Amino acid sequence: MSKPENVARAAPPIGPRAEAAGRAAAAAQDYLFRIRRGDHWCAELESNTTITAEYVMLRQALGLDLSVRREQTVRYLFGRQKEDGSWGIAWNHPGDVSTTVESYFALRLLGVGVEDPRLCRAERFIRDAGGIEKVRVFTRINLALFGLFPWEAVPAVPPEVILLPSWAPINIYRLASWARSTMVPLFIVFHHRPVYALPGGRSTESPLLDHLWLDPAHKRVPYRPSVLAELRRSGLGWRAFFDGSDVVLRAHDAVRGIAPLRALRARALRACEEWVLAHEETTGDFGGIFPPMVNGVLALTLQGYALDSEPVRRALAAIEAFSIDDTEGFRVEACQSPVWDSILGLVGLLDSGVDPADPRLVAARRWIESQQLSNDWGDWKVYNRRGQPGGWAFEYANTWYPDVDDTAAVVIGLVKQDPASRSGAAVSRAIAWIRSMQNRDGGFAAFDVENDRTYLNDIPFSDMDSLCDPSSPDVTGRVLEAFGLAGVHDDAVARGVAYLRHSQEPEGSFFGRWGVNYVYGTSNALNGLARVGVPATDPMVARALRWLEAVQNPDGGFGEGLDSYADRTRMGKGPSTASQTAWGVMGLLAYRPASDPAVARGVDWLVAHQLDAGPAAGSWREEEFTGTGFPRHFYIRYHLYRHYFPLMALGRFCAAAGGSERPRTAEAA
Repeated sequence: MSKPENVARAAPPIGPRAEAAGRAAAAAQDYLFRIRRGDHWCAELESNTTITAEYVMLRQALGLDLSVRREQTVRYLFGRQKEDGSWGIAWNHPGDVSTTVESYFALRLLGVGVEDPRLCRAERFIRDAGGIEKVRVFTRINLALFGLFPWEAVPAVPPEVILLPSWAPINIYRLASWARSTMVPLFIVFHHRPVYALPGGRSTESPLLDHLWLDPAHKRVPYRPSVLAELRRSGLGWRAFFDGSDVVLRAHDAVRGIAPLRALRARALRACEEWVLAHEETTGDFGGIFPPMVNGVLALTLQGYALDSEPVRRALAAIEAFSIDDTEGFRVEACQSPVWDSILGLVGLLDSGVDPADPRLVAARRWIESQQLSNDWGDWKVYNRRGQPGGWAFEYANTWYPDVDDTAAVVIGLVKQDPASRSGAAVSRAIAWIRSMQNRDGGFAAFDVENDRTYLNDIPFSDMDSLCDPSSPDVTGRVLEAFGLAGVHDDAVARGVAYLRHSQEPEGSFFGRWGVNYVYGTSNALNGLARVGVPATDPMVARALRWLEAVQNPDGGFGEGLDSYADRTRMGKGPSTASQTAWGVMGLLAYRPASDPAVARGVDWLVAHQLDAGPAAGSWREEEFTGTGFPRHFYIRYHLYRHYFPLMALGRFCAAAGGSERPRTAEAA
């Protein structure tokens, strides 16, 4: 049961408020310790139903038994259906035709009949949205695998792309890490263009979903305007270039039977296969995320690997490890977040006053330190040859893709627990690796350096605007916070501050690439700027603080909907949530005292909304998606965001109220 909201009462003086915040923090500490997984933390990373739907499709394609957990899977999928019959990329976001089609198809594979009233509602939604022909490219591919969409209506992506050298303006390493690890196995799939059997048999143009088309007689719907239409609309440019290239690639694919081209194709397929095998972890994971794992399995089986072969067997086991089966039903996670959850949980406990020598914190620290990557391989080295390993990945098993955000967060946690670790081997290696990942613009991205060729988003295959990994203010802010705590004060810091200065929005906020959205980015930026000594009088800081205060909700909390990624007028607007309120409070506390009215209102919201009964007592209720995968296309609900961020905010408030040392802000960086 949530404590009653009492917005109208007079705010208590700082002493009673700090006592209430302290009690809330203690209850939150107890909850966090209760849900440990041994010596670390890892909570559910919830996305949307397409992940589970594609798991069902994979099992159908491979001929695996779909009766296993059938009822639980059906329960989960229908449990996420909206009143209008659709499924969305988040429950608090409008229905999405691609997500709805994939969920519908999975339920049909699981034996739910077309006459089921829930599927009838979904059918109406799909047809009202324009029918199957309106789905995105990835959904077209998933349907083409079963003869439900023509392969000819999918963009041409020939395997020969793997042979382009890293110095070429277009090659696989110019793609973001998540796109690269997904695309390389898909190159193999595109070559084979398989049509897997449906429950009624195999068909190159199955009528199974014809009732979801507005015109099933014309399924070869274009995925982009013609080259001439694009030239008339936009003139010469990357989009017209890629559209023209698509025509050429299709012609190349049509004549690949010619001997020289056949030899080139065979060489490309071998290179793709070797790349996929090399990037498979010993656990069977590919990049630690679901899409490359599914595509990797399909690619290897199409290349002749049996289901019981070692690489396929391991990969299938890794996919099963992403599954959850509970009262909500059976579902599959897109990814798992043990390092991220563990370090942010550790920071929350430290910020809220838990003794750094507490054996539970020491055990968590040891687990986190054991995850540091020392292997001298990884895709990040392609454009960062001088950098030495020292980063952390997000997941349990991902040696190829350490990320800057996790690594910076780990530095923050390790130094907070033991300031002497600034000069220790783990932190020193991490700082050196982060430095090597700084982009020319002074900012930091998540996984790669100089991965900013945004023209790649004009490739016909890309309809999610997510093929690049450029600098972002939220990651840069966290890096600056890590640098400040670790005692780094040099040109890397100055360049990072300069990046934030020129990336600040006109309103005063900062974009949040990996969290929703401007509240997250602004909080990260302010915490980083404070740690490296940028003063409150700096116009950049003053504008950011004013913006945060301006978007605080009347109830004292902070909230921001997913629509702010598409509509700037929605910036910082939305119902108050626990995680976003914590971000707002921490952003303000980076510069404002505990007695600041905006800080006080935010703390009061967190205290008033903490759960005081039931299995989640000490935590907060938060159903909203406040994590970001791909803006406007894929969102994440981290089930611990509602917990460790409020714990941090309450702890920092109590420390500030008690006069504890705060980040120095007297000198500009």
